[in-house]
Amino acid sequence: MRILQLTTHLNIGGIGIYVANLAKALKSRNYTVFVASSGGNLEDRIAGYDVPHFKLDINTKSELSPKVFKSFIALKKIIKDEKIDLIHAHTRVTAVSAAMVSHATGVPYVTTCHGFFKRRLGRLLCGSWGDKVVAISEAVKQHLRDDFRIPEEKIALIYTGVETDRFSKDLTEEEKAEIRRKFGLENAAVIIGTIGRLSPVKGQEILLRAVNSILKGFPEAGILLIGDGPDEQHLKELVSELGIGKNVVFAKSVNDTKEALSIMDVFVLPSIKEGLGLSLIEAMACGRPCVASRIGGIENVIEEGKTGLFFTPGDAEGLAAAAKRILSDRLLRDILSKNGREKASRYFDIGKMTTKMEMLYKEVIYAKK
Repeated sequence: MRILQLTTHLNIGGIGIYVANLAKALKSRNYTVFVASSGGNLEDRIAGYDVPHFKLDINTKSELSPKVFKSFIALKKIIKDEKIDLIHAHTRVTAVSAAMVSHATGVPYVTTCHGFFKRRLGRLLCGSWGDKVVAISEAVKQHLRDDFRIPEEKIALIYTGVETDRFSKDLTEEEKAEIRRKFGLENAAVIIGTIGRLSPVKGQEILLRAVNSILKGFPEAGILLIGDGPDEQHLKELVSELGIGKNVVFAKSVNDTKEALSIMDVFVLPSIKEGLGLSLIEAMACGRPCVASRIGGIENVIEEGKTGLFFTPGDAEGLAAAAKRILSDRLLRDILSKNGREKASRYFDIGKMTTKMEMLYKEVIYAKK
């Protein structure tokens, strides 16, 4: 089977990492895999997996952009030259491109819905959900049914998977001490962290507004925010306004999150909207006790008091209370760590995701014959 993974870009983030992980997993099962995108800082990772990458000028957020139509000729050539059996599109823009080239070539395509979309004109005119659409969580599946009227039989629920075996391997205390020094957190008594694009929807502002409350119980706490994005300047100004600059560290996005996660005593996912939460799954696989907003697909991952603690979206005091509860209770930390790892391995392992994706691909290809 020859599969083309198609996405808008390969920058660090949920979709880029999903595409890279899936390409690697399929390659390890002897599928011939290609990736097409406008590129990004995950290109080297794709190359390291010996997966060919085709560069397209398709970095746009509009389904009606001329770039979508210009990419048609290049995609058609790739599909013909590489004898592609199936196209897998990962964004709304590339779903439209896949629909066009599928219609022209007869090659089937599937899409993955990684989150929630507004009912904009382009999305209503250019549905382009594919022969099948993958929902990464129950909440996303419901969104597809209710907001876009996609029939139940056309949706495949396949949870996002991560390399749980790699994340479950603990680092030594010496290794962790070096990582703390690298992030400038060697003097922090405890570390609370989050990983994600610096964007209002990811909720980092809520975490920052919780810091002063956290510091009342844990004055030597360090707060680690990893990621890049449009909200960076606003968040740094907020840190100054709140007077918490001595405790907060900003760090750029990293290709491998395992090191950063390994030094966190509490991982926080404060999202306002979230399809599932890749970094949350990685944190659980790494054995980090987690605090997350009760929203969207996060409710498929966290079980209150068993694999993590919830707070109401936007509630900084609720976030602070949950984090302090974990930091104050070693037994609770151990329970959340153990159960979180077990749930990540049972439901969110890359191997399980890939097996289900293989079955879906075969179903779609055989249905076209």
